[in-house]
Amino acid sequence: MKIKLLSSEAACGVSTTNGSNFGLSSAVRVHNSGASARVVTVETVANVTIGTFTLGAGGSEVIHKTPSDEVFAAHAEVLGVGVAQIG
Repeated sequence: MKIKLLSSEAACGVSTTNGSNFGLSSAVRVHNSGASARVVTVETVANVTIGTFTLGAGGSEVIHKTPSDEVFAAHAEVLGVGVAQIG
């Protein structure tokens, strides 16, 4: 899978009140730079949880979401960046 970066990578917020929509991106690549598994949460702009998943140590995933939805993680070791998938 090829991706196009839409912004600079940044640490995810660590609570429901400081999640990010990553520049209104509809896809966000998250990477766990730590040595422990971390829970990642996607929520609406109204702070209603849509879903959660565990991101393993050193793992990366691309989350597809509505542009206004926000992402936060259980630790700032989880980094995120808005992306577009190409190909």
